[in-house]
Amino acid sequence: MSQKLLELFKSDFVDALGALEHSWMKLKNQPIPHLEKKDLEALEPWEALTARFARTTDIFLSKYIRFLILNLDPGFRGEIRDYLDKAEKAQFIVDADQWMKIRELRNKISHEYSKVDLEKTLKDVVHFTPFVLKELEKFKS
Repeated sequence: MSQKLLELFKSDFVDALGALEHSWMKLKNQPIPHLEKKDLEALEPWEALTARFARTTDIFLSKYIRFLILNLDPGFRGEIRDYLDKAEKAQFIVDADQWMKIRELRNKISHEYSKVDLEKTLKDVVHFTPFVLKELEKFKS
């Protein structure tokens, strides 16, 4: 496996992580806006946080972790759950179950657009973002 490709994937997710951290620092102590008010100005930074959360976790799981696992075992094949289990065993991540929930949230962000779901999605992003930031901090250096 190419070291250059590994560095590219790492650079991509570290850049995405920086953007996620930026949004999180602005919003972590703010209440989630009331969606029925249709205040687009208030909602905009929350949508940025949500998009950055999805992008960061997608790059980390779909590219970086997959690459690390295939670097350990070039013949490995499986679904995302299999990669997460292997990543936990290799101590790249601490909790495959948490990352599976994060992956499911990322998929929800990417594919569901209901206003009812948006409020729950924002709450879930707020819940999981500290975990993602803490977990990925070790990969920045």
